[in-house]
Amino acid sequence: MKGLVTKSTGSWYTVLAEGTSYECRIKGKFRTKDIKTTNPIAVGDWVEIALEPEQETAVITLLHDRRNYMIRKSVNLSKQAQIIAANLDQAYLVVTLASPPTSLGFIDRFLVTAEAYDIPAGLLFNKLDLFSEEGLEILADYRSIYENLGYPCFEISALKGINMEIIEASLIDKVTLISGHSGVGKSTLINRIIPEALLRTGKISDWSDKGKHTTTFAEMQPLARGGYIIDTPGIQEFGVIDIEQQELSHFFPEMRALMSQCKFNNCRHINEPGCAVLAALEEGEIEVSRYESYLSIYHGNDSRA
Repeated sequence: MKGLVTKSTGSWYTVLAEGTSYECRIKGKFRTKDIKTTNPIAVGDWVEIALEPEQETAVITLLHDRRNYMIRKSVNLSKQAQIIAANLDQAYLVVTLASPPTSLGFIDRFLVTAEAYDIPAGLLFNKLDLFSEEGLEILADYRSIYENLGYPCFEISALKGINMEIIEASLIDKVTLISGHSGVGKSTLINRIIPEALLRTGKISDWSDKGKHTTTFAEMQPLARGGYIIDTPGIQEFGVIDIEQQELSHFFPEMRALMSQCKFNNCRHINEPGCAVLAALEEGEIEVSRYESYLSIYHGNDSRA
């Protein structure tokens, strides 16, 4: 039977096939076959399953080709990467400016990866109810950076329900990844949209100003008006992987628009004469923070605060 992976706990997967959910494991040979990620199967994958004799469980026998996927460099050094979710229509990064802070570098790494794997992405600036006047000014600066690049940006409060109707309308009939640091309010957001999900929420850790993990595995939640939300555990760092240096600028829209104007076809946009990107940076047409993210990823730094 062909089925959709709706939940992954690491060793077992929940697969929805022909209207029934089955608890599945991976077939032995499949488990080690050319797998270079920490998880050979991800939520959102389409698979073939076979029921085990005289049991209620099943075995995953085949992984169908993915349309796209969101991936990051894994903290597990024995494998190259972790696939966060697959076959996405869009991805939202939940951003908070404090408690915990989401850095511009983290945002850029998420967006670059979404660009590389052809996933439309947007930013949800959460906890609007907590902003001071100064915070609102910083929020406006953040928002202008990304809206000017064409990324949808929304100011919301999942806790208070502010502007949530706009988000809910954008989710209809789509498979949407919701990602971000622990503590940014992903679970509160999903509970607001799908009350029956009843996801656990946690308070921010006082000593570290980082959120506590309340989601421990990836899970796909159905929406009443069609579509799915994929909730994932909080991510502290987002390492970019499988993007070559020479193609990196293609995934920065503001650089992509200027590359044909560079003097040299193989311009790295670092110190070459006649570089249109460096000229635009000098003129203030490219944000310094975005260029710093470009250099950080280009030189292979795992993360940038």
